[in-house]
Amino acid sequence: MTEVRVDGLRVRYRVTGDGPPVLLLHGIARSLEDWTEQHQLLEGFRVYSVDLPGFGESDPLPGRATLPPYAEHVRGFLDAVGERQPVHVVGNSLGGAVAMLLALRHPDRVRSMVLVASAGFGREVTIALRLLALRPVGRLLLRPSRAGARRMERALFRDGSFVTEERVERSLAFARRPHGARVMLELCRSLGTFRGVRPGWRELLLTATARAGAPTLVVWGSHDLILPAAHLAEARTLLPHVRTHLFPDTGHMPQIERAEEFAALVQKFWAEGD
Repeated sequence: MTEVRVDGLRVRYRVTGDGPPVLLLHGIARSLEDWTEQHQLLEGFRVYSVDLPGFGESDPLPGRATLPPYAEHVRGFLDAVGERQPVHVVGNSLGGAVAMLLALRHPDRVRSMVLVASAGFGREVTIALRLLALRPVGRLLLRPSRAGARRMERALFRDGSFVTEERVERSLAFARRPHGARVMLELCRSLGTFRGVRPGWRELLLTATARAGAPTLVVWGSHDLILPAAHLAEARTLLPHVRTHLFPDTGHMPQIERAEEFAALVQKFWAEGD
């Protein structure tokens, strides 16, 4: 792991390998550790993963945590590490929405997108995230506890063996950072309400992504408890040019639960696009 300054903010990231650049973006309240397996499997590429602002060990943004500053921050990160050529962007959950907005605002920086159980394709979202939009319920739910960290990890995976003590302790440590609850609440309330995802930002992103026609692969796990796999069908309808793939018996993080299959799938997608 290493650090870089982006507009004065300390940003933790990891880079491995050499070749065409790949940027891996994690989901809400997660960290670059969600891409550990892919760093090991994506041979022949220069692979970056980064802690988004306010998550993992990166500093929070100075203003409110909303989607547009996150996309601009990612562009700034690429500048800071000297990546000027277009990159293959892979985004999980929130990271998928950030990837789409990055492609909309800076199309010259995005070579292709792989959207992994991405936010934005449907209104439905787990009740746990919808409750965060309610005051003061949200802040109460985000009080750090080992039991809460374990429940969240368990919701991410179909196979409970992936809920390791290391993952639980890491989740708890990140949740205890002073700004953790604030960043989480601001993002959740900007993106959704108790009824589900707000339509405004979602429609903007999907309309722009459909028009751009950039090479895009959308993948999902069949047993995703965070964002339902039914969103994959919506992706096919809303973005006719995209390729799709459903991982059977898999939760919200196929890049971990189906690591080798995932790596083979995305490398095949990139090879066919060249």
